[in-house]
Amino acid sequence: MTKKQKAQYVIDELEKIYPETPVPLDHTDAYTLLIAVLLSAQCTDVRVNQITPLLFAKARNPQAMIRLSVEEIREIIKPCGLSPRKSQAIYDLSHILIDKHNGEVPDNFEDLEALPGVGHKTASVVMSQAFGVPAFPVDTHIHRLMVRWGLTSGKNVEQTERDAKALFPRELWNKLHLQIIFYGRSHSPARSPKAAVDYITATIGTKQALAELK
Repeated sequence: MTKKQKAQYVIDELEKIYPETPVPLDHTDAYTLLIAVLLSAQCTDVRVNQITPLLFAKARNPQAMIRLSVEEIREIIKPCGLSPRKSQAIYDLSHILIDKHNGEVPDNFEDLEALPGVGHKTASVVMSQAFGVPAFPVDTHIHRLMVRWGLTSGKNVEQTERDAKALFPRELWNKLHLQIIFYGRSHSPARSPKAAVDYITATIGTKQALAELK
Protein backbone atom coordinates (compact mmCIF):
# COMPACT_ATOMS: atom_id res chain seq x y z
CA MET A 1 0.00 0.00 0.00
CA THR A 2 1.44 3.36 -1.03
CA LYS A 3 1.53 6.40 1.26
CA LYS A 4 -1.25 7.97 -0.80
CA GLN A 5 -3.39 4.86 -0.36
CA LYS A 6 -2.70 4.79 3.38
CA ALA A 7 -3.54 8.49 3.61
CA GLN A 8 -6.86 7.95 1.84
CA TYR A 9 -7.65 5.03 4.11
CA VAL A 10 -6.94 7.15 7.18
CA ILE A 11 -9.22 9.89 5.80
CA ASP A 12 -12.05 7.44 5.14
CA GLU A 13 -11.83 5.64 8.50
CA LEU A 14 -11.51 8.78 10.60
CA GLU A 15 -14.52 10.31 8.86
CA LYS A 16 -16.53 7.26 9.94
CA ILE A 17 -15.32 7.50 13.54
CA TYR A 18 -15.38 11.31 13.91
CA PRO A 19 -17.85 12.86 11.45
CA GLU A 20 -18.08 15.89 13.75
CA THR A 21 -15.01 17.71 15.07
CA PRO A 22 -15.87 20.29 17.73
CA VAL A 23 -12.96 22.50 18.77
CA PRO A 24 -11.63 20.97 22.02
CA LEU A 25 -10.81 24.31 23.66
CA ASP A 26 -13.76 26.40 24.80
CA HIS A 27 -13.66 29.93 23.37
CA THR A 28 -15.90 32.70 22.08
CA ASP A 29 -13.62 34.54 19.67
CA ALA A 30 -10.09 34.63 18.25
CA TYR A 31 -8.62 36.23 21.37
CA THR A 32 -10.04 33.72 23.84
CA LEU A 33 -8.97 30.90 21.53
CA LEU A 34 -5.44 32.31 21.32
CA ILE A 35 -5.18 32.47 25.10
CA ALA A 36 -6.63 28.97 25.51
CA VAL A 37 -4.18 27.50 22.99
CA LEU A 38 -1.27 29.25 24.69
CA LEU A 39 -2.37 27.78 28.03
CA SER A 40 -2.67 24.28 26.54
CA ALA A 41 1.10 23.89 26.16
CA GLN A 42 2.02 20.88 28.33
CA CYS A 43 -1.50 20.94 29.77
CA THR A 44 -4.64 19.00 28.95
CA ASP A 45 -7.58 20.64 27.18
CA VAL A 46 -9.81 19.53 30.05
CA ARG A 47 -7.72 21.46 32.55
CA VAL A 48 -7.54 24.51 30.28
CA ASN A 49 -11.33 24.50 29.94
CA GLN A 50 -11.59 24.49 33.71
CA ILE A 51 -9.28 27.49 34.09
CA THR A 52 -10.23 29.79 31.20
CA PRO A 53 -13.71 30.60 32.57
CA LEU A 54 -12.02 31.94 35.71
CA LEU A 55 -9.59 34.02 33.66
CA PHE A 56 -12.14 35.25 31.12
CA ALA A 57 -14.55 36.23 33.87
CA LYS A 58 -12.01 38.91 34.71
CA ALA A 59 -10.57 39.57 31.26
CA ARG A 60 -11.85 38.27 27.94
CA ASN A 61 -10.20 40.89 25.72
CA PRO A 62 -6.78 42.53 25.55
CA GLN A 63 -7.98 45.79 27.08
CA ALA A 64 -9.25 44.03 30.20
CA MET A 65 -6.27 41.68 30.38
CA ILE A 66 -3.70 44.46 30.67
CA ARG A 67 -5.63 45.86 33.62
CA LEU A 68 -4.60 42.73 35.51
CA SER A 69 -1.06 42.36 36.76
CA VAL A 70 1.15 39.52 35.58
CA GLU A 71 0.95 38.09 39.10
CA GLU A 72 -2.85 38.16 39.06
CA ILE A 73 -2.88 36.31 35.75
CA ARG A 74 -0.35 33.83 37.08
CA GLU A 75 -2.42 33.01 40.15
CA ILE A 76 -5.43 32.16 38.00
CA ILE A 77 -3.62 30.05 35.40
CA LYS A 78 -1.23 28.30 37.81
CA PRO A 79 -2.98 24.89 37.48
CA CYS A 80 -2.12 24.88 33.76
CA GLY A 81 1.60 24.74 34.48
CA LEU A 82 4.45 26.96 33.26
CA SER A 83 2.51 29.84 34.80
CA PRO A 84 5.40 32.35 35.08
CA ARG A 85 6.14 32.16 31.37
CA LYS A 86 2.52 31.90 30.23
CA SER A 87 1.27 34.78 32.40
CA GLN A 88 4.00 37.10 31.11
CA ALA A 89 3.26 36.08 27.52
CA ILE A 90 -0.48 36.69 27.94
CA TYR A 91 0.17 40.13 29.43
CA ASP A 92 2.75 41.11 26.82
CA LEU A 93 0.84 39.86 23.78
CA SER A 94 -2.28 41.68 24.97
CA HIS A 95 -0.31 44.94 25.00
CA ILE A 96 1.01 44.23 21.51
CA LEU A 97 -2.47 43.49 20.17
CA ILE A 98 -3.63 46.88 21.46
CA ASP A 99 -0.54 48.81 20.33
CA LYS A 100 -0.05 47.22 16.91
CA HIS A 101 -3.30 45.52 15.88
CA ASN A 102 -6.12 47.72 17.20
CA GLY A 103 -6.86 45.15 19.89
CA GLU A 104 -7.59 42.42 17.33
CA VAL A 105 -5.89 39.06 16.84
CA PRO A 106 -4.08 39.18 13.47
CA ASP A 107 -5.22 36.72 10.83
CA ASN A 108 -1.82 35.92 9.36
CA PHE A 109 1.04 33.66 10.42
CA GLU A 110 3.75 36.32 10.44
CA ASP A 111 2.06 38.61 12.94
CA LEU A 112 0.76 35.75 15.07
CA GLU A 113 4.16 34.10 15.38
CA ALA A 114 5.68 37.46 16.35
CA LEU A 115 3.55 37.51 19.50
CA PRO A 116 5.14 36.37 22.80
CA GLY A 117 4.48 32.73 23.57
CA VAL A 118 3.02 32.03 20.13
CA GLY A 119 4.90 29.49 18.02
CA HIS A 120 3.98 27.98 14.68
CA LYS A 121 1.72 25.32 16.15
CA THR A 122 -0.28 27.83 18.20
CA ALA A 123 -0.54 30.15 15.21
CA SER A 124 -1.71 27.24 13.06
CA VAL A 125 -4.48 26.36 15.51
CA VAL A 126 -5.70 29.96 15.60
CA MET A 127 -5.53 30.32 11.82
CA SER A 128 -7.47 27.10 11.25
CA GLN A 129 -10.01 27.24 14.07
CA ALA A 130 -10.59 30.98 14.43
CA PHE A 131 -10.18 32.15 10.84
CA GLY A 132 -10.85 29.02 8.79
CA VAL A 133 -7.53 29.21 6.98
CA PRO A 134 -6.25 25.76 5.96
CA ALA A 135 -3.50 24.72 8.37
CA PHE A 136 -2.22 21.49 9.84
CA PRO A 137 -1.07 22.02 13.43
CA VAL A 138 1.05 19.04 14.48
CA ASP A 139 0.91 18.02 18.12
CA THR A 140 2.41 14.95 19.78
CA HIS A 141 -0.57 12.77 18.83
CA ILE A 142 -0.36 13.66 15.15
CA HIS A 143 3.41 13.30 15.06
CA ARG A 144 3.28 9.90 16.75
CA LEU A 145 0.48 8.53 14.58
CA MET A 146 1.90 9.81 11.31
CA VAL A 147 5.09 7.89 12.16
CA ARG A 148 3.19 4.80 13.32
CA TRP A 149 1.15 4.77 10.11
CA GLY A 150 4.27 5.08 7.97
CA LEU A 151 3.24 8.47 6.58
CA THR A 152 6.34 10.39 7.67
CA SER A 153 9.94 9.74 8.61
CA GLY A 154 9.33 11.21 12.04
CA LYS A 155 12.53 13.28 12.07
CA ASN A 156 10.74 16.27 13.59
CA VAL A 157 7.33 17.94 13.73
CA GLU A 158 8.27 20.30 10.91
CA GLN A 159 8.85 17.35 8.57
CA THR A 160 5.65 15.70 9.78
CA GLU A 161 3.69 18.86 8.96
CA ARG A 162 5.21 19.03 5.47
CA ASP A 163 4.42 15.36 4.85
CA ALA A 164 0.86 15.72 6.12
CA LYS A 165 0.23 18.70 3.87
CA ALA A 166 1.64 16.83 0.89
CA LEU A 167 -0.46 13.71 1.51
CA PHE A 168 -3.80 15.11 2.61
CA PRO A 169 -6.03 17.42 0.53
CA ARG A 170 -5.82 21.04 1.62
CA GLU A 171 -9.59 21.33 2.07
CA LEU A 172 -9.47 18.57 4.72
CA TRP A 173 -6.60 19.89 6.84
CA ASN A 174 -8.63 21.80 9.42
CA LYS A 175 -10.96 18.90 10.15
CA LEU A 176 -8.49 16.07 9.69
CA HIS A 177 -5.90 17.32 12.15
CA LEU A 178 -8.61 17.31 14.84
CA GLN A 179 -9.78 13.84 13.81
CA ILE A 180 -6.24 12.49 14.19
CA ILE A 181 -5.91 14.15 17.61
CA PHE A 182 -9.22 12.66 18.76
CA TYR A 183 -8.16 9.22 17.52
CA GLY A 184 -4.77 9.46 19.21
CA ARG A 185 -6.31 10.39 22.54
CA SER A 186 -8.97 7.69 22.46
CA HIS A 187 -7.39 4.72 20.69
CA SER A 188 -3.63 5.08 20.44
CA PRO A 189 -2.06 6.67 23.52
CA ALA A 190 1.64 7.40 23.73
CA ARG A 191 2.02 5.43 26.95
CA SER A 192 2.14 1.65 26.62
CA PRO A 193 1.76 1.69 22.83
CA LYS A 194 2.10 -2.13 22.70
CA ALA A 195 -1.03 -2.42 24.81
CA ALA A 196 -2.98 0.00 22.64
CA VAL A 197 -5.32 -1.43 20.06
CA ASP A 198 -4.27 0.62 17.03
CA TYR A 199 -7.24 -0.12 14.82
CA ILE A 200 -6.16 1.84 11.76
CA THR A 201 -2.58 0.56 11.77
CA ALA A 202 -3.75 -3.02 12.19
CA THR A 203 -6.28 -2.71 9.40
CA ILE A 204 -3.82 -1.10 7.02
CA GLY A 205 -1.49 -4.01 7.64
CA THR A 206 -4.27 -6.55 7.07
CA LYS A 207 -5.48 -4.87 3.88
CA GLN A 208 -1.94 -4.74 2.55
CA ALA A 209 -1.43 -8.44 3.28
CA LEU A 210 -4.73 -9.33 1.62
CA ALA A 211 -3.84 -7.28 -1.44
CA GLU A 212 -0.56 -9.13 -1.80
CA LEU A 213 -2.33 -12.50 -1.62
CA LYS A 214 -4.55 -11.66 -4.63
